[in-house]
Amino acid sequence: MSPTTLPAVPDQGHVTFLGAGPGDPGLLTLRAVEALANADVLVGEPDVLDVVRTHARPGAVLESTGADTDTPQLTVVDGTSTTVAVPAERDAVHLVMAAVRSGRRVVRAVTGDPGLDSDAAREMLACAAEGVRFEVVPGIASAVGVPAYAGVPLRDADGADVRFVDARTASARCWTELGASDGTVVVSTTLDGVAATAAELVSAGRKPDTPLTVTVAGTTTRQRSWTATLGTIAQVFKQGKVLPSAEGGRAVIAVVGERAAAGDRRDQLSWFESKPLFGWKVLVPRTKEQAVSLSDQLRSYGAVPHEVPTIAVEPPRTPQQMERAVKGLVTGRYEWIAFTSVNAVKAVREKFEEYGLDARAFAGIKVAAVGEQTAKALIAFGVKPDLVPSGEQSAAGLLEDWPPYDPVFDPIDRVFLPRADIATETLVAGLIELGWEVDDVTAYRTVRASPPPAETREAIKGGGFDAVLFTSSSTVRNLVGIAGKPHNVTVIACIGPATAKTAEEHGLRVDVMAPEPSVTKLAAALAEFGAKRREAALAAGDPVTRPSERRPGARRRRATTS
Repeated sequence: MSPTTLPAVPDQGHVTFLGAGPGDPGLLTLRAVEALANADVLVGEPDVLDVVRTHARPGAVLESTGADTDTPQLTVVDGTSTTVAVPAERDAVHLVMAAVRSGRRVVRAVTGDPGLDSDAAREMLACAAEGVRFEVVPGIASAVGVPAYAGVPLRDADGADVRFVDARTASARCWTELGASDGTVVVSTTLDGVAATAAELVSAGRKPDTPLTVTVAGTTTRQRSWTATLGTIAQVFKQGKVLPSAEGGRAVIAVVGERAAAGDRRDQLSWFESKPLFGWKVLVPRTKEQAVSLSDQLRSYGAVPHEVPTIAVEPPRTPQQMERAVKGLVTGRYEWIAFTSVNAVKAVREKFEEYGLDARAFAGIKVAAVGEQTAKALIAFGVKPDLVPSGEQSAAGLLEDWPPYDPVFDPIDRVFLPRADIATETLVAGLIELGWEVDDVTAYRTVRASPPPAETREAIKGGGFDAVLFTSSSTVRNLVGIAGKPHNVTVIACIGPATAKTAEEHGLRVDVMAPEPSVTKLAAALAEFGAKRREAALAAGDPVTRPSERRPGARRRRATTS
């Protein structure tokens, strides 16, 4: 057993105090992910649990300390999470100790790093007093991670002194020492405490013109930063209509210093907030399973993807045709099988599993696939496609590369084509023209999905989304059918001319078109649109805003809630 592997059934409980970092789930360490996957119980504040829950194993229990609610909550990770109230007197120590006494493996997750969390230290001492085994998994401290995401270096070539302070617990002596120093100061505070922090430093001796950068919701796509001076930060907030009282107690990081927080330097180093789609809420009309790689790509551009399925997949009404085709596949009826979608791969795979077959049944059969996602689904099944379009990823693109039937080299002249019930005839007609016989089989039916939650529908119609990606004409028709027409401030991006035409027929203005029919190219085209929009705003001296902030009343709401 490796030093970091916990026993499957521990003799006694074990606690891991785990640093969840500043807020970006991507900043979790490998050791943190391993500990989360082994845990029976996760304890933390609601926002911390949101960061770590993705890596919790099925069946793990998430217990909230209730910092943002009236009473702590308990959630079971089982695919359909359920939440029940937990007695309010059970704070983090009680939750941890109750779980560990029952022999369970507990992860106590905290923001940033446990070594900088006074509550975590108190809980470690409680474990030590009870003889409970525990370990610590460090995390990226907010005071270090947030400035890095805000483009604020804490040290330069001169090696200036750096001091870290929590404004909520700092003593008068601490402020006096900071005021007498000319080094960089990183202050953990709240948005409504920034002005008081600036006043404390000025009273202690810092010059009012000392640069200051304030970052809220650091390392997340809600991150916002302001650059000012100790003497002007209150006025900057007032002019920007930033109402600290609306933020409640949300933590912020303020960096103070002559060199580290210089505004001209931050303009060059602000890599995170300058991403082309930073903070954009993008509607992806696909299921979470279908949208994994697309959503990841959008996140890399700084966007916040929101998956809404517009179609549901159901078995064919008469499955006999599909059953005969799969049996023919095994008995050597086909020379080729062509997959035009991930759903087609899934349908054939499910039928294989029903018959006790696996990828070996494709031996001797040539396999074609349209689209990178379809090819990936086949590879995951254990089948490497023999033919993928070299150009356009469509039926037409596949036909351009498909060889004509040759009775000398092709012992069999038949192609198995498992598809949706609403598929076009382009591929069938083209294969027949090339001399092939085609078994065009309905492998699955596509039906309109159920409407999304009311909150999502209102966001679509009211301009709450910054962009929507349409990957087919059916996604346009179905989204409008189940949720209504997107607001006119929403950027409409379409995968190709046919989809764009359908969007325009539904009264939508098409802003972005993919250079070729590929979801990857579509996302890249939207990012390019966002980058040009950002550059134009900066060139004009205008603030960089998201499309959703253009709708009536949005600027006022943003000032009070961002």
